[in-house]
Amino acid sequence: MDFFASGLPLVTEETSSGDAASEEDDEVVAMIKELLDTRIRPTVQEDGGDVIFKGFEDGIVQLKLQGSCTSCPSSIITLKNGIQNMLQFYIPEVEGVQQVMDDESTEKEANSS
Repeated sequence: MDFFASGLPLVTEETSSGDAASEEDDEVVAMIKELLDTRIRPTVQEDGGDVIFKGFEDGIVQLKLQGSCTSCPSSIITLKNGIQNMLQFYIPEVEGVQQVMDDESTEKEANSS
């Protein structure tokens, strides 16, 4: 998190999904990806799973759970209590987290957070 506080420019990979987003949205997405890669994914991978960033729209982070996380009965608890709480703590723009099944990254279910 020291890097984000330093004000240095962020380097992100190109994303081809959705409409052209504002500069602030790009910054938020970069912060989400950084947090996922450095703090969340290593922990999930220790349990034989993985979490893949699928998108960020209207304050909702869309994630796909893979590996042992797809069949784990506590994956929703991990998603809501673990991942969502951490993202909201560091990134105020995040309002919630939604699990995406397969490649339906644009289809949403009702969010009951």
